[in-house]
Amino acid sequence: MDRRIAPPITDAVHFDLHLKPYTKLTLKNGINVYAVEAGPEEVMSVEWVFYAGNWYEDRNLVAASTNLLLKNGTSSKTAFQINEHFEYYGSYLNRSCHSETATMTLHCLTKHINELLPVVRELLTDSVFPEEELAIARQNMKQRLKVNLKKSDFVAGRLIDVYLYGENHPYGRYSSDDAIDALTRDELLQFYKKCYLEGQFVMFVAGRLPANLERILNDQFGDLSNKSVTENQFAITPAMENKFRITNDPDGVQGSIRMAMPFVNRHHPDYLPAQVLNTLLGGFFGSRLMANIREDKGFTYGIHSYFQNHMHNVAWMISTEAGKDVCEATIAEVYKEMNLLREEPVDEEELLLVKNYLIGTALGDLDGPFHIIARWKSIILNKLEENYFDRSVDIIKKISPGQIQELAVKYLNPENCYELIVV
Repeated sequence: MDRRIAPPITDAVHFDLHLKPYTKLTLKNGINVYAVEAGPEEVMSVEWVFYAGNWYEDRNLVAASTNLLLKNGTSSKTAFQINEHFEYYGSYLNRSCHSETATMTLHCLTKHINELLPVVRELLTDSVFPEEELAIARQNMKQRLKVNLKKSDFVAGRLIDVYLYGENHPYGRYSSDDAIDALTRDELLQFYKKCYLEGQFVMFVAGRLPANLERILNDQFGDLSNKSVTENQFAITPAMENKFRITNDPDGVQGSIRMAMPFVNRHHPDYLPAQVLNTLLGGFFGSRLMANIREDKGFTYGIHSYFQNHMHNVAWMISTEAGKDVCEATIAEVYKEMNLLREEPVDEEELLLVKNYLIGTALGDLDGPFHIIARWKSIILNKLEENYFDRSVDIIKKISPGQIQELAVKYLNPENCYELIVV
């Protein structure tokens, strides 16, 4: 090799990317475990995904509060003892609640897995939701809500979901002091029994895995419930009007802007090619919205467009903050960029830049076992085809300016767009 000569530069679109396959295990109770063995370090993650999100609750905040308090006490351990146990082994146990699912995730050294999984099992089978912990959680939630309600971006994020789905839909519900005060320990215990003790879960494991992984998981979780939870049914009730201007702080100098359109979900053939159009519009730092509204006009520090993905429904969202005196002008410039994409095909050089960015992002998502299992988790939970990743890469590489313009004409319609400014 002659090191005086620089190596040739290769565009990312020429990379041959594939998602490392998973190994599927099935425990004695029929629970599916998806495992990816990868990575140089002796670390691993284990994630339990329950069908216990907002979609399955009968009243607001019950699902999120149940998930939050899962590690705050069992019949034999206090919240302090539980946290101390995981910290002693240098591990991290997190939980989160989403619209359809709720998760518990453990990151740890592989050699300590046998000391940690029995305590996780205890949390999943013997959480008691102490009244004093619920009282602390109520107080913390109300304090955070009080602070957040003073922020225009927080208020805008809540309201745009209400306009898209309706305030009684799981995607549009938001917290309130009344809902927080109404939470009771009995409600949490009932939801815990329905969705955790007698519900169904899926497991995702990644990293340097122990050779006897299947036996370990069977010993701890092979006898737990594997019954599907009855899914509630909800009707979408979008707002009848589509332009909203809200004053949250009369003395505010900045407005939070949200523009949103209902969009097709991941199963629709237009979803993957529309990812390229979205990136071109506002999905990265070199996008048209950034070039116009940040670089040229100086209205904002950043503006982004993205797909707000749920399992059942998707919204195409544009989000930014700008001085309140230029909020209307910002919205006008967004529509201008939409119309340009509808009326003029993108040139090949700009499209190549977007393709290289998307392929480079996909390459970064394959960096390490935790990123890989996250990709598989999305594919599996959303019931997508196993070649979904390969198909997405192929679409990015092959999409043409003509296809981009067709998608823009089909979907970037200002008449379908909800506008919201909160000052």
